[in-house]
Amino acid sequence: MPKPTSGLLLSAVLLLSLLLASPQAAAQDIPSSRISDPNFNAWLMFFSDAQLTNRWGLHTEAQLRRADGLKSPLQEFARLGLNFNLSDQVMLTGGYAYALTHPYGDFPVAEKFPEHRLYQQLLLKSTYGPFQVAHRFRLEQRWLRRPLETDYTYLNRTRYQVRAAMALVRPSEGIQPRTPYLAVSNEVFINYGKNVTRNIFDQNRAYGAFGYQFTKALAIEAGYLHQLLAQGNGTVFEYNHTLQLGIYYNPDFRRSSTNEPN
Repeated sequence: MPKPTSGLLLSAVLLLSLLLASPQAAAQDIPSSRISDPNFNAWLMFFSDAQLTNRWGLHTEAQLRRADGLKSPLQEFARLGLNFNLSDQVMLTGGYAYALTHPYGDFPVAEKFPEHRLYQQLLLKSTYGPFQVAHRFRLEQRWLRRPLETDYTYLNRTRYQVRAAMALVRPSEGIQPRTPYLAVSNEVFINYGKNVTRNIFDQNRAYGAFGYQFTKALAIEAGYLHQLLAQGNGTVFEYNHTLQLGIYYNPDFRRSSTNEPN
C-alpha cells in the first residue's frame, strides 16, 4: 500500500497535469484552418445540496451567464436534482436542467435557443492529506431547438470533472467554518450518438478559485474559468475567459435525533 504522502503527491501531480494539459492538448487537435474566437465572460452562480434525510437530498442550481463582461446576456441556466447518498463518500443524483442560450461573441448563433436536459450523476469524494478531492461523472440527454429550426434535436453527452480543495488555515483539519480555501478543477465534455456529425469533443473547463467557508452550510467562491468550447458548426472554437462568482448553500434539515438511514 502506498504511503499517504506518495498518494498525495500523485494526486497533486495528476490534477495539475489535467489543468495544464487539457486545454492545450485539445487546442493542438484543432486544424489551423479552423477559427479561434476569444471572449471575456462572467458567470454568477448559486448551488445548493440540501440534506433532507440520511439518504435523500435535493440539489438546486441557478446560473446567470453574461458575455462581454456583464454587458450582454449569454445564458440563463437552472438545474434540479434528487440526491441519494450511498455513503459519506458516494452520492447518486438524477434530475432535469434548462438552459436558454443567447447570441454572443464574434460568431454568434442566429437567435437565442432553449435546451431541455435530463442527467444522471455519480460523485465520489475522498481526502488525501490536506486535499479534499471529488470525482464527478455525469451523463446527459439533451433536447435542443437549434436556431431557425422548429423541431428539437436529441444529443447525448458525457462529462468528467476532478476537483481538489485545500484549506489555507490549518489544512490538516480540512475546510472548517470561518476558513479560507483554494479550489481547482478540470472538466471535459464529450458528445456521442448518431446526431453528432462533427466534433465529439464538446468543451473543456479548467478552473481555479479562492473560497471562504462562512459556516458549515455556506461558502462563497470567486475564480477564473478557461473554457475551450467547440461550436456545433465544427469550425469555430471559443476560448472563453470567464470570471466566476459562486454561492454554495448546503443546509441540513435532518433532525439531530435521527441516526439511522431513512
